Amino acid sequence: MEEILLHWVSQYGYIGIFFLLMLGIVGLPVPDETLLALTGYLIFDGRLKMVPAFASAFSGSICGITFSYLIGRSAGYYLVHTYGHKVHITLEKLEQTGRWLDRTGKWGLVIGYFIPGVRHLTAMTAGAARMQYGVFAAFAYAGAVLWSTIFITAGFFFDKEWAELSASIRRGALIACGAVVCFLVVYYLAARKRGGSR
Repeated sequence: MEEILLHWVSQYGYIGIFFLLMLGIVGLPVPDETLLALTGYLIFDGRLKMVPAFASAFSGSICGITFSYLIGRSAGYYLVHTYGHKVHITLEKLEQTGRWLDRTGKWGLVIGYFIPGVRHLTAMTAGAARMQYGVFAAFAYAGAVLWSTIFITAGFFFDKEWAELSASIRRGALIACGAVVCFLVVYYLAARKRGGSR
């Protein structure tokens, strides 16, 4: 997969980064974190310039997450029910993500970037739930900038170990996000219990 990504980015440059990230966030099977780490490595190697590479990554991420939000807002449940199986999205996954967003609140839009298979569902769920666009954009776009910056910077500083590093960060992010979600669930249940005992 790394060779395919390298070929795409080498051939299409910043446009390739933009479209691959946009399509990956919408739900197509693109290894987004690996692509971002590769982008960082190519900046270090001098084959990409820093400002347009970051701009391509940010704009691709933002366009992808916005498109997912608009899908959810316009006809999310219908489209998932009809076509979701083609991109491995089911109504059950969408509903699970909705419950998760209820627990984590708007911060789930930021955290969701670091959980593979969830980021596009958070946006779609937020759209289906009619979350105000301004609120969605504030959290989802901040998450896009944070997520892409972390992986590009990691790829830049870790040079040729970028592929192994992106996998390690991905595992670490999953563990950290799992811990945060568990904490939020426990906090919510404890607060609810205190409220019920009054």
